[in-house]
Amino acid sequence: MARQLSFDLPVRPALGREDFFVSPGNAMAVALLDGWRNWAGGKLVLYGPEGAGKTHLAHVWAGSTHATILNAADLEGADIPALAKNHVAIEDISAIAGNRPLEETMFHLHNLVLAEGNRLLLTDVRPAQVWGLSLPDLQSRMQGAQSIGLKAPDDALLSAVLTKLFADRQLFPSPDTISYLLRHMDRSFSSAIKVVAAIDKTGLEQSRAVNRKLASEVLDKLRSA
Repeated sequence: MARQLSFDLPVRPALGREDFFVSPGNAMAVALLDGWRNWAGGKLVLYGPEGAGKTHLAHVWAGSTHATILNAADLEGADIPALAKNHVAIEDISAIAGNRPLEETMFHLHNLVLAEGNRLLLTDVRPAQVWGLSLPDLQSRMQGAQSIGLKAPDDALLSAVLTKLFADRQLFPSPDTISYLLRHMDRSFSSAIKVVAAIDKTGLEQSRAVNRKLASEVLDKLRSA
């Protein structure tokens, strides 16, 4: 079969509440986000591995509270007083560790949001205790925040994540594809993201349907890479 060009078409993740699968590993986090009015100190740290659903949950929360979502690295030049007028979600906090100007901006935002009586959601792959922030006042306030971790996926959750990742790319795998992947892929959210992207790319290049055979070939290729 002739090799076809593949195009990096935009992947549009579905980030609505109805698209989020609640399982024992994330049910407590969902409950805490639903109870945002009662967060201790007005803030919450949500942490967990890549692809665990932090960004999805942040968007769900923002949709229900009209909060603004920003990556911590994008705080440079932000209008902090204006941001603090609403609830705010800041993602990937540890990315600014060691960047004194951004840490000071984050500290200013933290104080203003809470002073305005609004809520602050903070996300990262790791708990606040190991973010390594160089500004002691900011690190202490992050460590003092109420926090909840998203746990490693069980079969039901990983299956739902794979299904969603395929759907985000408008792919429709055969019924046995996901069960095969669950048995043979590395059991992590980051692996699920990598595998689905590789299946999508290979399927486009070779004009093939997404099925168990394609999944097997892609996994073999990823292992040997």
